[in-house]
Amino acid sequence: MTLSRSNRFILAGAWLVLQSLATRVPANPVESADDWPGFGRTASSQHYSPLSDINTGNVSRLGLAWSFDIPGVVLAVSTPLEVHGILYFAVGYSVVRAVDAVSGKLLWTYDPKVASVAGEKLRKGWGIRGIAFSDNKVVVGTQDGRLIAVHARTGKPVWSVMTIAEGDHRYITGPPLTFKDKVMIGHAGADVGAVRGYVTAYDIHTGKQAWRFYVVPGNPRNGFENAAMKVAAATWTGQWWKFGGGGTAWNSMTYDPELNRIYVGTGNGAPWNRKIRSPGGGDNLYLCSIVALDADTGEYVWHYQVNPGESWDYNAVMDIELATLDIDGKPRRVLMQAPKNGFFYVIDRDTGKLISAEKFVKVTWADKIDLKTGRPVETANARYESGETTIWPGGAGGHNWQPMSFNPKTGLVYIPAIEMPGYYNDKGIDLAHWQPEPGMVPNIGINFGLAGDVPKDAGTSLLLAWDPIHQKAAWRVPFKGVWNGGTATTAGNLVFEGGADGKFAAYEADTGKAVWSFDAQTGIVGAPITYKAGGRQYVSVLAGYSGAGAAFGSLSSQFGWDARTQPRRLLTFVLDGGAQLAAAPPRHNVVPVDDPTFTLNPEGEEKGGIDYGKNCFFCHGAAAIGGGSAPDLRESPAITSRAAFQSIVQAGALLSVGMPSFDNLTNAQIEDVRSYLRAQAHALHHQ
Repeated sequence: MTLSRSNRFILAGAWLVLQSLATRVPANPVESADDWPGFGRTASSQHYSPLSDINTGNVSRLGLAWSFDIPGVVLAVSTPLEVHGILYFAVGYSVVRAVDAVSGKLLWTYDPKVASVAGEKLRKGWGIRGIAFSDNKVVVGTQDGRLIAVHARTGKPVWSVMTIAEGDHRYITGPPLTFKDKVMIGHAGADVGAVRGYVTAYDIHTGKQAWRFYVVPGNPRNGFENAAMKVAAATWTGQWWKFGGGGTAWNSMTYDPELNRIYVGTGNGAPWNRKIRSPGGGDNLYLCSIVALDADTGEYVWHYQVNPGESWDYNAVMDIELATLDIDGKPRRVLMQAPKNGFFYVIDRDTGKLISAEKFVKVTWADKIDLKTGRPVETANARYESGETTIWPGGAGGHNWQPMSFNPKTGLVYIPAIEMPGYYNDKGIDLAHWQPEPGMVPNIGINFGLAGDVPKDAGTSLLLAWDPIHQKAAWRVPFKGVWNGGTATTAGNLVFEGGADGKFAAYEADTGKAVWSFDAQTGIVGAPITYKAGGRQYVSVLAGYSGAGAAFGSLSSQFGWDARTQPRRLLTFVLDGGAQLAAAPPRHNVVPVDDPTFTLNPEGEEKGGIDYGKNCFFCHGAAAIGGGSAPDLRESPAITSRAAFQSIVQAGALLSVGMPSFDNLTNAQIEDVRSYLRAQAHALHHQ
């Protein structure tokens, strides 16, 4: 069954829906094998389900139970939740929906109206990666910095708090974390402005702030919030606080009920280039670290820094998964992470001491991690001391935010891994006098030029099964492209993952053998979940290709996804499911606008390409080659009209559909961007 907006419940049936929900959604769901109530399912965040009704012996019978069509051009990459037969999910600018897990019928929708209030922050993302559930509330963060709790039965807001200061560069894209009687959230923004990272815990009942932990120190003249900040300040040099410092915790965090701790993965510096923010060197705590905090007070317990003095955007905000592993004949409580830098880490979560770390993808920036010191042994010129370097992995990382999963039965971790280099160059930058630019543009302290194309063979990816005890690969499945979905694994000896090519597939967890696949008709970036409702096990995943990995020009566009026509759907599967999707839209071939008035303007095109790279590529793609997040502008009629283009880009004529305004650009700059886009369209038209 395929549902559209016209299939939603009408008001006449709303009362019956609410009565049904009142008996099905408990205030605090007890951890059950049947449910998936958190981003990683349970506190351990393993993205593992103990359900085995669907298994390697019968997964070939898996079929579509129902699908829910999501209107609009939205980011549909988050992980759904399921609690007692109700699925909750958020897409785009934090629009939350609840649907019946068995039938797919819409129960309610909550829209926080982000586009009308977020202003320039709309320029840095297309939405949310996940939500949280606790105390009969669904909690979601927003691009403008709010944390909102809505009633799980009705979708009505219960409380809303602003987590950031007015006029700063912070914004929220990651999932909140619920634990005990609290909910915690971080933020993003270290790539675009003077941002000092922090995480904040709020009372789940009222939204009142409980505690806040700053990741990096502020101006020493103002004093330090705690001893941890005083210790951290000794690892910075210069006047770092003028640049914010960074350390944003923008993705998933993990709660450890055994030790009553929160583990926070922290981000890159602001700016990336340490030569600017901390010119005398230093480790720059607590950038790119895993920081353990007391869950009740937010007080510092310990930290492990993945990249001391980080300079490459090798942030450590990737998901942190907890387990007890038999190491050297003894059970050890550990946490595991595969951060961007390409090393897989196993850390003792009692003490924060490193147990082991090995390369899981190609790595050239460091030879190894010294197990005695816990520090990387960096290679020559890794920090672009000469002014430039090419290293593996690049800024996309060996693993990005799409979650991995751990199966305690096989003992393996399943990583959506990336193989792609990065080029770093700070030649010509006045490092001593560098200042960030206004306008939510990349302020990273290196030369940033993504107006040029990224070839389709510039990177590859793989589903990697990793043995965390022996620190070696068990099996691997290669993919084209670099931006594939998160993984989930089950007691049925299965691993589920969606891909950039539009296939949603299941693999044997112990061998990697492909045992089932489904044509989703669009790329999949989000992670799947599985649960039991009405006595049957289901698998659900959001489908819709978008996000940062869809911005890599030809590397992303090779799959033919078009932002205007590709479906965005919640897909749900069950054994012997017989539902069918509507006919798939054809893979997209860009037809550039025919602009007979076009004349070459090399100077304007060059300037426009620079401004396009700073302001537009993230959504519309490198070299204006759309990868599926937003329309390919080479075929937009708007670029043929100065007035139309100005009204969209500067005046916000398409704000209602998610296109932000760019009042940071002058009329002349906007006209140069239009010249660049017309030139790109002209070049394609005459190939």
